[in-house]
Amino acid sequence: MGGWGAELSATFALAWPLVIAQVAQNALQATDVLMMGWLGPQALAAGTLANSFIMPLFLFGVGVVGAVAPLTAQARGARDIKAIRRVVRQGFWAAFVLALLLAPVILQIKTVYSWLGQDPILAARAEEYIQIAVLMLFPAMGVIVLRSLLSTFDATRIILLITVGGVMLNAGANYLLMFGHFGLPRLELRGAAIGTVITNLFMLAAMLTYVLRHRRFKRFNILIRFWKPDWPRFSEIFKIGTPIGLTVLAEVSLFAAAAILMGRLGTDELAAHAVALQCASLAFMVPLGLGVAATVRVGIAYGRRDAEGIRKAGWMSFALGTCFMAVSAMCFILFGPAIVSVFLDPSVPENANALLLAASFLAIAGLFQLVDGAQVVAAHALRGLSDTKIPMLMAIFGYWCVGLPIAYLMGFVLELRGVGIWLGLAAGLAFVAVLLVARFAMRERLGLLRPLEIV
Repeated sequence: MGGWGAELSATFALAWPLVIAQVAQNALQATDVLMMGWLGPQALAAGTLANSFIMPLFLFGVGVVGAVAPLTAQARGARDIKAIRRVVRQGFWAAFVLALLLAPVILQIKTVYSWLGQDPILAARAEEYIQIAVLMLFPAMGVIVLRSLLSTFDATRIILLITVGGVMLNAGANYLLMFGHFGLPRLELRGAAIGTVITNLFMLAAMLTYVLRHRRFKRFNILIRFWKPDWPRFSEIFKIGTPIGLTVLAEVSLFAAAAILMGRLGTDELAAHAVALQCASLAFMVPLGLGVAATVRVGIAYGRRDAEGIRKAGWMSFALGTCFMAVSAMCFILFGPAIVSVFLDPSVPENANALLLAASFLAIAGLFQLVDGAQVVAAHALRGLSDTKIPMLMAIFGYWCVGLPIAYLMGFVLELRGVGIWLGLAAGLAFVAVLLVARFAMRERLGLLRPLEIV
């Protein structure tokens, strides 16, 4: 059993490619937001509505198949090679089933936004994007399954390389298809959707090729008897993954609800919210990457029944995430106006109000960076212990019974408008962070280590 220095070294070696890969993954959306902004505030607002609708449902699916990560990590710790193959195979099954179930719901975007009183022009343009973007569901969730396998065995650099390649491909496809360069038709939001689908297909194909051909992963034979069901493990993925998916859904849908509230305030508020949220999401990718590393490190220690290893893995990731978020908080507070000007051209008079609003939202985002990082690392550490149900309940209550009511109260009743909505988001994140960190701290007292009789 190594000391804190060994844990720092192992966590950092595992996490840094994952962190950069998460930043690159976020850059896929940032590229879309940036280029939608170049099309104008209306296109940016419509794209924001589209992503606010599809992302909560998509990320629910990502959360479910994300159960592959703790399960493969625990199997590695227990040295159960056969279980790894079966978990990955059933992860693909789960991704396919989820894609079939979510697609019909996502395609109802125009109807849902009509019920919610959104601008019909913006809703129609959002539907144009969704009708194509929905095709990325299975390949994108398949990528998560393979990333979980690769992360479990510390093969994170290939994840980084493939993700960066995806960012470059997405930017190139957007440039060609959104704006109609080199003789191609100008497809605007449809072009962005096509680029997203192409990029996810590329990333899935690249990762699958690597896993099937690399000598370290050939032994798992993940596609052998692919069509043979393994119902116990299929059920286990949904048993552990569904609470993860609902936890992710609770948080992401909180931000989606905030976007809907912003839409009621006006196009400038919605566009400013999109910019500030994109910046906050980019910083969030660092503790998210550390959280994935925490799941793997805690899961491996859990599989080999190492209570001290669990303690060090969880707290080391927590410390690294907190330190980074303190730095990002200072950047948002001090340099907010310069940051948001990257997304909306300050030389265009029509953008002046949106830029001012975005800078004010980003300053508030800086204030909750610390709690945002704390809650995501704590949640992932608990997932390494297969503890997902109670954290799910904590998240749902914190985001929807604390965060959203405060956002509505401060935004509309107290008439703080967009600033009040963002203060509500901060309150929800802080509440959940306190509960999750306390739960990990009390893991032994709560009996979270008993299932494997850890000594």
